[in-house]
Amino acid sequence: MKFAKPVAKPELDLHIDRALELPMYQQICQRFKTAIERGNLHAGDRVPAVRALATELNLARGTVEMAYRILADEGYLQVRGAAGTVVSPSLPPPAVLKPQTAMAGQGHAVIVDHDGKAPKPLQMGLPALDAFPRKVWNRLVGHRLRSSEAARLAYPDPAGYDRLRERIATYLGVSRGVTCLPEQVFITTGLRNTLELTFSSLSTAGDAFWLEDPGYIFARLFLQNTAVKVVPVPVDEHGLMVEEGKRLSPYAKFAMVTPSHQSPLGVTLSLERRMALLEWASKAGSWIVEDDYDSEFRYQGRPLPALKSLDRNDRVIYSGTFSKAMFPGLRLAYAVAPVSAVARFQAASHNLNAGCPYLFQAGIADFIAEGHFSRHLKKMRLLYAERRAVTSRVFQEVLGDRIRIDLQPGGLHVLAKLADHEDDVMLAGRARTAGLAVHPLSRWYINAKPQQGLLLGFANIVDEKDAMRLALRLKQALV
Repeated sequence: MKFAKPVAKPELDLHIDRALELPMYQQICQRFKTAIERGNLHAGDRVPAVRALATELNLARGTVEMAYRILADEGYLQVRGAAGTVVSPSLPPPAVLKPQTAMAGQGHAVIVDHDGKAPKPLQMGLPALDAFPRKVWNRLVGHRLRSSEAARLAYPDPAGYDRLRERIATYLGVSRGVTCLPEQVFITTGLRNTLELTFSSLSTAGDAFWLEDPGYIFARLFLQNTAVKVVPVPVDEHGLMVEEGKRLSPYAKFAMVTPSHQSPLGVTLSLERRMALLEWASKAGSWIVEDDYDSEFRYQGRPLPALKSLDRNDRVIYSGTFSKAMFPGLRLAYAVAPVSAVARFQAASHNLNAGCPYLFQAGIADFIAEGHFSRHLKKMRLLYAERRAVTSRVFQEVLGDRIRIDLQPGGLHVLAKLADHEDDVMLAGRARTAGLAVHPLSRWYINAKPQQGLLLGFANIVDEKDAMRLALRLKQALV
């Protein structure tokens, strides 16, 4: 038996204003027309019964019947007797106003790729979704779902699930040389949530904040809407220019760096500059936010230690994420607070939110404990090394002298540099029109002289044939 679609009550605004001169039956007609035109009611959706709507609006039944009759006569509704009344299936779909996706840096607008829809070709910030062990993950989460005790249905600990905090502390000690206690680990929903937690714990209005220039564009957009004062600090082939930062704002309260794989240039912060940055923070009484977002994926040379592992004066807040190592739909990340700030982070975590969902936290804890996490990372390093090599070679061959790809030691994207006379914003716009999720490098700059280039995510390019197809599409778009 086929049932009519249920009424989408939350989508309807049928409030009647009795102070208006417009008759109430006409107000009902107008409310339904507006809901249909805006797409809140769709063709085939069932609308409330006359008696039910009259009771809800405290109106006479005849008033609602008149409104429905008019709407039916005008073709908006279709009466189906005992089956109820529905929005006419013959109505054309409503016109959808698509928001303009301006290039990042044009005012406050930014390219939005993470929109809940299918990933786009060359999209940055995505791991290889085809290679994640979903069967293993589904089994672990399913087991937790079936075996959870009643207490797990209550609010979770805002600081995070204790077993996951323990697993993260152990993992960081082995893989990144970061010695920390589980009590220092706080589970968040991502970098922005980590920054919120940090500011709530340590910041006061007007604090100066060093930010890499160019730097992570979404962190910049977040910071511009906070009470801190952003101080852009230039980046060169050795990473953040610490001496320049000291010249621009010697007593800044915070500095944020991406030392393992600078976002977006991909360079590694040199050991000399790491030590200089730590020395500055110690003398100035400042805090360093280390965003170690891509540290698991390095393809050449020995990785430098995490900045946090070199911190002898308790000045570094370490930020990691499961979005790249596993998949971004988890919306789970973590921060390691300095020992001296744990109490403040603990208090702030309780003030900010009610905690991350227990089920996924427990699933990750089991994923790590059973060895799946380390095996997955090992597999992904090999896979990404192959996909990175294929992508860079094929794109360089197809696009020729138009681009120059200088591979950096790690990360999940490559930078295709352009000549200075090129306009990467215009070219990226053409590429996006062709369905390719390309970012222009110049938009990631603030004050420093921008370089021209295109940022290309390679993690989901499955083979050479796929790379060739996308490279040809990009070449055609750039003409």
